Amino acid sequence: MSGYIPEKDLKIICMRSGNRCAYPGCNEILIKDGTEYDDASIIAAVAHIKGEKPGAARYDSDMTKKERNSHSNLILLCNNHHKLVDDQPNTYSVDTLIGYKLEHEKRIICLLEKEIINVTFVELSIVTKYLLSNQIGSNETYTVIPPKEKIKKNDLSSSVEHLITMGLTQAKQVEQFINNCPDIEFGEHLKQGFVAEYERLKNAGIKGDYLFDSLLDFASARSGDFKNKAAGLAVLVYLFEKCDVFEK
Repeated sequence: MSGYIPEKDLKIICMRSGNRCAYPGCNEILIKDGTEYDDASIIAAVAHIKGEKPGAARYDSDMTKKERNSHSNLILLCNNHHKLVDDQPNTYSVDTLIGYKLEHEKRIICLLEKEIINVTFVELSIVTKYLLSNQIGSNETYTVIPPKEKIKKNDLSSSVEHLITMGLTQAKQVEQFINNCPDIEFGEHLKQGFVAEYERLKNAGIKGDYLFDSLLDFASARSGDFKNKAAGLAVLVYLFEKCDVFEK
């Protein structure tokens, strides 16, 4: 990856691309899940749609440094396709790359929609185990407000609202999973771990769509597998609706 890209922008481009190359027909997985011994491995190339520096492909001198390294100007590609689009800037114009990015992100949403209906206790067990293993104590208190109001007050986009609507289709399954757990404190521990991560992100200055996407990454055990991602979305949205987060 070239140059400095803020962590929040790097995370959002990876999550919204499903950690896969956005070049049509490629779809190579670019972030390999971590193991028992090591963190995840990023083998992607985050390409700038409008070049990062003077002389770079599709460079726009009117852009600020912040704009060049923002999510809207980034596209996730494998190394081969990153070199191709930069070597052939006339073929791969700004409009062409934006089109690739938008179509790829739509495909990722469609894949998630297909998996959300197949979420079972197996996937929920995986992601909730991860959440509980990462819980941190929380002393904050929050006031629950309706999801629609939360969406508006927290400046969440229509794309995030779509994800929330999708996740609500499995909210009952999450509730049943929690209620069936032999540990009567399970639901409360799950909530505390989630709220603690929310506080950590909020204190780091992350908000809006960046905050939701970061929580989705956390809720899905930071996995690139669509089944786990769908399960994570179900848990996140259940807690978004039931849990005291996003609004004091």
